[in-house]
Amino acid sequence: MDVLPIILYVLGAVLLVALIVLTIKLIYTVERVNVLLDGVERKMKTVDKIFGAVDNMADAFAALSDKVVDGIAGIINKVFGGRRKKRNKDLEMEED
Repeated sequence: MDVLPIILYVLGAVLLVALIVLTIKLIYTVERVNVLLDGVERKMKTVDKIFGAVDNMADAFAALSDKVVDGIAGIINKVFGGRRKKRNKDLEMEED
């Protein structure tokens, strides 16, 4: 009967040592992952600056195209809008 507790204590000690070794390996792995993520974060900041510049350029082109379209629409309204006003005045005169 004295053999079973001794086997359990030995297996418990082996399990404890195995868990300590695995924990140490896990700590080293986490440190390597942290170093890797720091490098990725630095690269992402660089890429983020590039995307920010591209976004600003896209916004500038969008604003420019909006102004051009508004200008063309205004010219078209001036050309064809005068005819509508004239027609509306003619129709009002005929109704009176």
